[in-house]
Amino acid sequence: MKLLLCRKMDCLDGPARLMIVSDLDHTMVDHHDSENTSLLRFNALWESLYRHDSLLVFSTGRSPTLYKQLRKEKPMLTPDITIMSVGSEITYGNLMVPDNGWVDLLNQNWDKSVILEETSKFPQLTAQAATEQRPHKISYYVDKEHAQEVIRSLSDAFQRRGLDVKIIYSGGMDLDILPQGAGKGQALAYLLSKFKAESKLPVNTLVCGDSGNDAELFSIPDVYGVMVSNAQEELLQWHAENAKDNKKIIHATQRCAAGIIEAIGHFGLGPNASPRDGLDLLSCKTDNSTPANIVVNFFIAYERWLRAEVEKSESFIQSLKGILEPTGVAVHASGVEHSLHECIELLGPCYGDKQGKVFRVWLDRVFASKIGSDVWLVKFDKRELTDDGQNCCLTTVLLYSKHGNPGSFSLVHLHQTWLEGFAAKTQIPVFNQCFCTKATKYTWPESIIINNTIAKLHLPALISSKMKIMATVFSWPIATLLHMEFCSVTSDYLAIQTRFSEADDH
Repeated sequence: MKLLLCRKMDCLDGPARLMIVSDLDHTMVDHHDSENTSLLRFNALWESLYRHDSLLVFSTGRSPTLYKQLRKEKPMLTPDITIMSVGSEITYGNLMVPDNGWVDLLNQNWDKSVILEETSKFPQLTAQAATEQRPHKISYYVDKEHAQEVIRSLSDAFQRRGLDVKIIYSGGMDLDILPQGAGKGQALAYLLSKFKAESKLPVNTLVCGDSGNDAELFSIPDVYGVMVSNAQEELLQWHAENAKDNKKIIHATQRCAAGIIEAIGHFGLGPNASPRDGLDLLSCKTDNSTPANIVVNFFIAYERWLRAEVEKSESFIQSLKGILEPTGVAVHASGVEHSLHECIELLGPCYGDKQGKVFRVWLDRVFASKIGSDVWLVKFDKRELTDDGQNCCLTTVLLYSKHGNPGSFSLVHLHQTWLEGFAAKTQIPVFNQCFCTKATKYTWPESIIINNTIAKLHLPALISSKMKIMATVFSWPIATLLHMEFCSVTSDYLAIQTRFSEADDH
């Protein structure tokens, strides 16, 4: 546990600027919004302005099986930490590595067989699906009219049997039985104690929820809280009875993820203007212009062009080109290079190809590393949600900042590889050879060769004989050292050789 937390926290300069702990269903994810508008707004905000120095925690009642299913259906980000099964399971990073220390705590005074014996005496209870029965969570459905009577009787029965358990009722039908030490609130308290022990307690923590099983989150001391506008009666009643005078908890005026964004602004926790709120995505003249912001904006513009959500104009195409170095290249898995400007020219006739269809683009796990005075290496997952399902390209981008124009960047190189199991079934014709590659297992290219024209760019930090730079690139949960060796520039080429080695787990 300690090692897992250190790997993420070591990537930050200090304590996380903001930790968001959010429920999923009807909080982060709006099941009544087929366009996923508010969720995508949050995604763009988080990846462009928060991912690099903050922590995202999903806290859900879903089991790992149903959580993974939701991720396939909705345009969700990869959290740093996932709390599942109503706080009875904690995992870390994309690999969802379990916290064994938490498991050991929950095993104390927990006897699943006795609980099943007692619940079998209540015909009002209907067992939920087998996937929802977890090592430290037993779940049923019960009608609202019978809920309170069943809860009282069960509590008495468990007390007689000497069990120290808790019963959580939420959603007007879901009844979960957990160890007394489990729950969303206790899981968060456990994490905060670990951060505090490492002197890495987040500067601010914002908890977000909509139902009764989220109430514990709002009881944690010193956190900010937002009940989204569509919060259920059971949570609003808990708030009225227990926290109505707590100025750090608000009932948002907006639904789901839009309410979370509202709370960030209300409490002054950081910027809350999502890149998706802007019309001029490509101006690159805002105070928030960073390498992460640039790539997020670029792919939002790409999505809007294909969905016909921007005016069909030559000026828009030229704006896209303006971000790209004229001599820049895109490389697919076979190693064939294509001009970035050529890709944009071919994109023109594709205007509106995705209009009226399921097509959303979002970036996930954006990480930017400065590898020279004016040069940035950015890696991220470019995800698309389409009529055929979800696909994902693992992407590397090389950017350089323009001299005399702070906050202005130019993209000079792009490399994409399909994430195994997430190759697109159908592809936009313009990107068959440009941005998309054949389905392969994800491996970073052993070498990225930038063609000879890039050597002519004004990159004084790069153009030096055999200059060596080492940059730490974080790949959760395994830290990876990126060794960049800049070879001598000749008239023919500038080769950037990359070697990746996994850091010693110990």
